[in-house]
Amino acid sequence: MTRGTARLVAALLASASPLAAEAAPDWLIDPSPYRASVQVAADGRSLALSNGLLRRTIRLSPNAATVALDNLMTGASEIRSVRPEAVVEIDGRRFDVGGLMGQPVHNYLLPEWVEGLRADPLAFRLVRHETGTTRERFPWKKRTEWLSRDLPWPPPGVSLTLEFQPPDGVGFEAAVLVHYELYDGIPLLAKWIEVRNRGRAAFRLNRFVGEILATVETNSFVGVRDPAEFTADPRSLHVETDFSFGDGMTARVAAAGVHWKPDPLYATQVNYARQTPCLVETHPEIGPDQLIAPGATFESFRTFVLLHDSTERERRGLALRRMYRTLAPWSQENPVLMHVRSADPAAVRLAVDQAADVGFELVILTFGSGFDIENEDPSYLAGIRDLVEYARGKGVALGGYSLLASRRVSEADDVVNPKTGRPGGFATFGDSPCLGSRWGQDYFRKLRRFFEATGAGVLEHDGSYPGDACASTAHPGHRGYDDSQWAQWTEVRDFYRWCRARGIYLNVPDWYFLSGSSKTGMGYRETNWSLPREQQEIVERQNVYDGTWEKTPSMGWMFVPLTEYHGGGEDATIEPLADHLAHYEARLANLFGAGVQACYRGPRLYDTEATRAVVRKWVAFYKTHRAILDSDIVHLRRPDGRDWDGLLHVNPGRPTRGLAVIHNPLDVDIEREIRLPLDYTGLTEAALVRGEDGAARRVALERDHGITTRVKVPARGRTWLTIEAP
Repeated sequence: MTRGTARLVAALLASASPLAAEAAPDWLIDPSPYRASVQVAADGRSLALSNGLLRRTIRLSPNAATVALDNLMTGASEIRSVRPEAVVEIDGRRFDVGGLMGQPVHNYLLPEWVEGLRADPLAFRLVRHETGTTRERFPWKKRTEWLSRDLPWPPPGVSLTLEFQPPDGVGFEAAVLVHYELYDGIPLLAKWIEVRNRGRAAFRLNRFVGEILATVETNSFVGVRDPAEFTADPRSLHVETDFSFGDGMTARVAAAGVHWKPDPLYATQVNYARQTPCLVETHPEIGPDQLIAPGATFESFRTFVLLHDSTERERRGLALRRMYRTLAPWSQENPVLMHVRSADPAAVRLAVDQAADVGFELVILTFGSGFDIENEDPSYLAGIRDLVEYARGKGVALGGYSLLASRRVSEADDVVNPKTGRPGGFATFGDSPCLGSRWGQDYFRKLRRFFEATGAGVLEHDGSYPGDACASTAHPGHRGYDDSQWAQWTEVRDFYRWCRARGIYLNVPDWYFLSGSSKTGMGYRETNWSLPREQQEIVERQNVYDGTWEKTPSMGWMFVPLTEYHGGGEDATIEPLADHLAHYEARLANLFGAGVQACYRGPRLYDTEATRAVVRKWVAFYKTHRAILDSDIVHLRRPDGRDWDGLLHVNPGRPTRGLAVIHNPLDVDIEREIRLPLDYTGLTEAALVRGEDGAARRVALERDHGITTRVKVPARGRTWLTIEAP
């Protein structure tokens, strides 16, 4: 479904009159009309969370259960069956939380069936509900100097809490609170649970399920040869949690808490083996197995459900990027950064001086530099503090690198293999310390002390917690295998939240955005930087093109090793910078033109006045156009080395509505007719197109909100043009 079709459908759903069609705004362009609310039915037996884009209807009597999840953008029902609002297992006994029974068939759900559904007497039952506004998940100290827009925190919207009590005679006193948030201007819901001990004895929460949705299947297969066929078509909803980790740089790889499963109740599905993965549940794979003391409360991770209104890749990516801007606005901080290769004070001061001179904003004492964040010697910390203050005086933030999980610490402190009772042979990276070990607890204490003592402004946290469980019964931070994953995840999550509250920028090559990290890898293979320089230019642009379908430009870093890295010799190396200035400029243009920051790794950023001028030119280009370059990307043509390639930045809320950067990889000048889709600029009739030379011309938009413009691009060069309202 295209943007225009989505708008038409939404308008027709909102009004029986086709004359209202053009009045329905696209939420990706103008989200302002879509305000969230909670509406209670006149009879008090149901309520609905709605913002004009989605509506979740919850029956309140005879028990609470979601009886509709409607996509108001497309008119589709997203669920086909009633399920509990959550599940808890306490002291080995499983309980549904809410839910209704008696649905005659699970292919679809009719409103008239709801009246005949009955409560399960063994389930937790609803006792009250409460509405309110959204609350921040944790404090965020904004680095406004690195933000091109003021993003609200918490995201505005409404909240709903349902409180449930256990059935009679269970032997413990508890309450389960199910929380929901619905946000303004985006088809996005949040959900999480709390388990409170209101008795006099502790009990154990063995497991929980935070969200259960019996979704509509995306396709219909009687039989399949490969289970991947089930999900070949894009689903109409995206489910993500902040319980994410792993060695991936995408949400899908890191989605440890999201489980798409066959639905055992769906006996009338088409698939002969009844294996269609159309039941989504969010829960830990292991545990959490937490003891809840009298008067204490356990809080789950959060589930986020985003509804799509299209199968088009770009529009779905734009929706995801809007979701991350909403839920993790710190990920939009986009400082221009350098990796300095030596922690020697003189080398650091040189790097800071050059960074400040050309407009870089952050310097990281990188891996292999000799920097040691775990060194607690007062004189060492004082020396780092002096460097931090020196950098701050020049407008540059300074911090450093730490390796966490992909290393061996000791037999006593590493994660223990449950099959052997010893470390080794099963961890994600082969060996890994347990964050619940004495070493792990001391490690995070050292990190906090480092930042408190030095005032450093950035942590590059390599190999963050990848999800390894630990069978040790001797580590102080967990009791055994079943609670080890939860204990370690909360340890690193709470540390990242601590950093976020202090304005400490977090570079983490894993998917911890929803827990506070700022940036991960855009997606690249490090050994690519041993390729010949001219090949690196194309590969770099491919990596950026591919990496920005679901990431905003600020969410992914790239890498520019100025000195030799992973081999390759002279043909792969940029230093001496002045000797390879055309290539260095191409790399700067590739990245700053995409709004993507790279880790420029080396001892210096320039070596001659000519080199300095080139670096200053492209930093200035980025800062001049920062607002639009940090905005959304529309993909034009993927780099292949055979013809032009390019990206279009769009933002309907800025004076500069678009900025296109076009690259020419060929050895000859080219002149091309370039098609620019301006759907997401917010322009409807005409655009003012301004070339790199400043000359502007008015161009009428065609029926599909696009224009065609002729561009000239020099051999092995690039050009850019801006789009404004006429």
